[in-house]
Parts: sequence; C-alpha cells; structure tokens
Amino acid sequence: MAATARARLSRGILGRLRLASQGLAGSGFGSVPAAVRWMTAMQAQDLQSALWAVGQRVPGSRIGDVRSALDRGEIVRSWPMRGTLHLLAPEDLQWMLAITADRLIRGLAGRHRELGITPADVDAAAGAALQLVSGGAAASRAELFQAFERAGQSTAGQRGIHLMGILCQRGWLVQGPLAGNQQLVVAFDDWITESRALDRAEGTAEWLLRYLRSHGPATERDFSWWSGIPLTEVRAALVRVLDQLEELTFEGTSYWLSPETAALLDEGVPAGRLVLALPGFDEFLLGYTDRSLVLPPEHADKIVPGGNGVFRRTIVAGGQIVGTWDVSRSGKAAVVVPEPFDDVNGLRPAAQRSFELQAAKYRRFLGT
Repeated sequence: MAATARARLSRGILGRLRLASQGLAGSGFGSVPAAVRWMTAMQAQDLQSALWAVGQRVPGSRIGDVRSALDRGEIVRSWPMRGTLHLLAPEDLQWMLAITADRLIRGLAGRHRELGITPADVDAAAGAALQLVSGGAAASRAELFQAFERAGQSTAGQRGIHLMGILCQRGWLVQGPLAGNQQLVVAFDDWITESRALDRAEGTAEWLLRYLRSHGPATERDFSWWSGIPLTEVRAALVRVLDQLEELTFEGTSYWLSPETAALLDEGVPAGRLVLALPGFDEFLLGYTDRSLVLPPEHADKIVPGGNGVFRRTIVAGGQIVGTWDVSRSGKAAVVVPEPFDDVNGLRPAAQRSFELQAAKYRRFLGT
C-alpha cells in the first residue's frame, strides 16, 4: 500500500490539528477531570460557557457531570493567570500561582492604590475570610464581603472583588462548590489537600510542554501571552522540552506541537468536514494571542462586537470559524440558531445538517 502523502500546511490544516490537540476531533476524553487536566487550564470567566467547553470534549457528558466535578473538587475554578478565571486540576493550582501571582499582583498595584488596598488591608481581609471558612465551611461572595466589612474593609467600588482575588492568588482562598450559578468560597488548604511542588524553571517547562501538547500547533508567543510568563523565561523553558515536541513552519513562523499530533499530517488530519458549536471564550479561539489562523480578521468584530470583551459562541467548520450561534428559549427547550458569516448563502447543506446535530448535542447536555 502506498504511503499517505503528508498534508500540505494551510490555515485550515493548522486549525484542524488544534482541534485534535484539544480533544475536539477524535474520541475526546473519558471524564471531566481527564479533559481539564489535559487542557492544563480552560477559560472559565463565564461559567455556563466553561461547562459546555468541557462538555464538548467529553462525549456523552451532561452539564450535571461538570457541575458535580466542581462540587467534589475534582476540578477547580480560580485565577491562575492573567487575572482571568480558568478551570484546572486542583493539584496544579498552587505551583502555577507560585509562578504567576507576584507578577499579576504587581501589575495591579496601581488599581490597588486607587482602591486603597494596602498589605495591612490584605492581612485583615485574610484573617476575616479564614475565620469565616476555616474548618471546612463555605461562604457565598455576599457573606465573604460582609466579613470584610466587619473587619473594617470596604467592599465598595470593586474593592471587595479585588480583595477576594488577592486572597485567591495568594493561595488562602479558592472557589469551591456551586450554589446555583455562583460558587462558594472555601479555604484553599481545606479544599485542595494535595498540591504538587515545582520550582519556577521546572514548573514553567512543564506548563509550556502541556500547553503545546494540548493546544498545538502554537507558538512560544502564544504561550507567553496565555500564561502571562515573560517571553525570555518561555524561551529558556522551550529549550528544556524541545526533544518532546515537533516543529512546523508556516508563513515564516515556528509552531510547536506534540509528535502524536504532528503524525496526523502523515496519517490523515481529522475534522475536514467536522462542524462544531463551541461556547464563547473557548480555548480554540482564546487560547492564542494570534487568532487569525482560525478566525479571518475581517470577521473578528462579529465574535467580540464593539470590542467589549464578551466573546460570542462560534461555529467551527473544517478547523475555521465560519459564524456564530445563539440560543433562545421556547418554554423549557433551548432553540439553537446559527448565524454564519456568509449571510447570503448561509451554511452549506451538509454543514447545516451537522450543525443541527451539534444543536441536539447541546440540548442533551443541558437536559432540555
């Protein structure tokens, strides 16, 4: 039998390789914790979007499966980097914070001065918070803010959320079980009983390797932006893990990925006809500083209208973003409506049928 010719690199091929790396093409993952651990960290500033992002990567899963994993502490939602909420494995949070927290908090120093937050204020807030939740207790955000106020710490004008963020980034607090669509706050050491310990160089190298395996093809600049780790440290880390990666060059730029994903170029790159309905804020788009490989720049404003930071749900076909989708309610049922970029011809018939299957998958995930 003749060998399969290696696929010629294109934006579509690179996008399809990313789908494979992220568990969106192929068999996916067998459990919610397995998906989150593989992804290393998943955008989670919007909770409902994050739940579906996991659901898309775990075939047959339901929204209750992801919520239960949060409730049991099998996955956690916190601010490991960029001041943005992510889902990640609990044992990874402490060593990641050891790498990122100081730089992140320094970057917010000006805002903290505006809010009148001093080191003494942080200590007072920490004491009040730990008194409230120590011993396995949990508190709502409102209850936490009340404890801050009783300790003489105003929570007005975003002061409360910044104090809470500092305590989470310092590893005193973490978000725990869900109460409706809000997460309760718990003591870090009570909720996360096993944490890995990695020094900065070792941790940066592991973090980079895991990112490139789960997000590749990607660049060192993608990871530097994504993690908030300076590019000089990223480049030193890349030298340590080069023997575990493959390099692709496209339009003069080096992209890194796992050997297993690179092998698909010879074996057959999946997802040529795959259509996906991804949530807003999904890693497929937000996991990279350069998103033009999968999103034509002329359509970027349709994903983030007005540049307001709110990312809309996306339709992906053949490794490229080809539109958005929306959800309305008809009684208890979710009505899923595609909004392709091509508003004249819409989705092709085969893509439309595939999208309808995705809509049905989404409704099953929600249980509607």
